[in-house]
Amino acid sequence: MLNTGRFFRRNHFCKAALIAAFAPFSLSAAPLPDNAKIDFEFELPKIDTSMYARPYVAVWVENDQRKPVKTIQLWVGKDEWLKDLRSWWRKAGRYDRELVDAVTSATRPAGQYRFVWDGTNDAGKRLEQGNYTLYVEVVREHGGRNYLRQKITLADSEVRYELKPTQETGVITVNYQVK
Repeated sequence: MLNTGRFFRRNHFCKAALIAAFAPFSLSAAPLPDNAKIDFEFELPKIDTSMYARPYVAVWVENDQRKPVKTIQLWVGKDEWLKDLRSWWRKAGRYDRELVDAVTSATRPAGQYRFVWDGTNDAGKRLEQGNYTLYVEVVREHGGRNYLRQKITLADSEVRYELKPTQETGVITVNYQVK
């Protein structure tokens, strides 16, 4: 009987050749289903203060290697205030001026908001099924700073996530739908 364990321990070249030969057959992640979408319900609470300013908001997604793949929403009054969204700015904002121009919209008053993400990355390609992290950063001048994160799994089955309210946000609901 052939002792393959001893053979491969001594023959590193053979081991490397086998790995290279079977690498093309490794499983790659499937893209998100074409009909998948992520529905967000987002609340900015009314805060009673004499110095109220509308908050700056960034909502983005990172892959499991902590690389930003999509900036979903960016609410900022002026470009000079982008840096106040510190975490988003360090991860994505300072590197891609065209992205900032494409996704930025005005700040919003207190109220309920809803938006939908189609599961594409910043380049417009479908993401692969897998584990991601959703980030929500909310900063208000003369007010608070909240940084929320939620691990999410995007696959073939629907799932709902709920982020607890903070000083600057109400409940945030994330519905991943595959219909």
